[in-house]
Amino acid sequence: MALAYTAVALQSRCFAINKLNATEARQKIFDNIERVSGQIRGTKGFVGPSVKLVVLPEYFLTSFPMGESLPEWKEKGAVAADGREYEKLAEIAQQNDIYLSGNLYELDSHFKDLYFQTSFIIGPNGDTILRYRRLVSMFAPTPHDVLDEYLDVYGEASLFPVVDTELGKLACVASEEILYPEISRCLAMNGAEVLLHSSSEVGANELTPKDIAKRARAIENLCYVVSANSAGIADIDFPAESTDGLSKVVDFKGRVLAEAGMGESMVANAELDVTALRRYRNKPGMGNILSRQRNELFAPYYNKSVYPANTMLDENGTYQVPERSHFIQTQMHTIKTLASQKIILPESSDNENS
Repeated sequence: MALAYTAVALQSRCFAINKLNATEARQKIFDNIERVSGQIRGTKGFVGPSVKLVVLPEYFLTSFPMGESLPEWKEKGAVAADGREYEKLAEIAQQNDIYLSGNLYELDSHFKDLYFQTSFIIGPNGDTILRYRRLVSMFAPTPHDVLDEYLDVYGEASLFPVVDTELGKLACVASEEILYPEISRCLAMNGAEVLLHSSSEVGANELTPKDIAKRARAIENLCYVVSANSAGIADIDFPAESTDGLSKVVDFKGRVLAEAGMGESMVANAELDVTALRRYRNKPGMGNILSRQRNELFAPYYNKSVYPANTMLDENGTYQVPERSHFIQTQMHTIKTLASQKIILPESSDNENS
């Protein structure tokens, strides 16, 4: 029996909570869920019952912190894993008989003073069947920042989760992580066939780094990529349409099947033929890149630390809540380390070149 269905990368506008207090922000979050609910209902009604998968943009609930400390954003912008926000999202999945994916800031009972940026998949029965915690972030805590303690709680299998569903094997990639090929490759090595990419990225008429990466990750891993961008971010102090457009569905050969222009849109919808993907993955030849990996060659290089793990754990292995400056300071230290190892070289002055 052929496995094919329609996936939608829903390009929805984000309404930020930054200028609100905690009570007002929580109400805005529920308003944002209700708004997305109507858009999904309308999209399925228009595109048709073949719609079985919907991916929402990054920041669809809250936008992102702009100056708030970690404790402030935790109170205002993060949701509980068993909270009413997830209940409302589960209702959307159930009412529309879809798998629903998105990205939000999530609390964790094991790390009560932190939050993690989390991509989720909710099944049509309303159950949350996958949680992926973003591993590479510039200004938010990640499992890597508390790696030893995180692994003690959740184990290695939690880092690159893949869920086997009636739509194929699904996995999530968060935002700029599409630029890090190792993340998608690890998911593919765990069997992922469809990468669900919630993003909030630069709107442009030409190819952007993230847009190139979507095609590259699809080709490298012989997988579909369903990538949803925000249709602008309102109620925040920068030009709203700075993040807009480029939502798309990419097939396992890197071909763009559908792409949205600027503004709110359901245009980025296309059929995913998972049977054809599996047929291609099982066929020998130069194009079967996934089967031609020689990972032993690369392992020694990936064992070299670049951005260090556990930077938010103290000498006793207990996590600490840092100032936001911690993240840029850690990156600056990493750059110095790379320079000392001559992996990167300093800028040359005119005098040095003369």
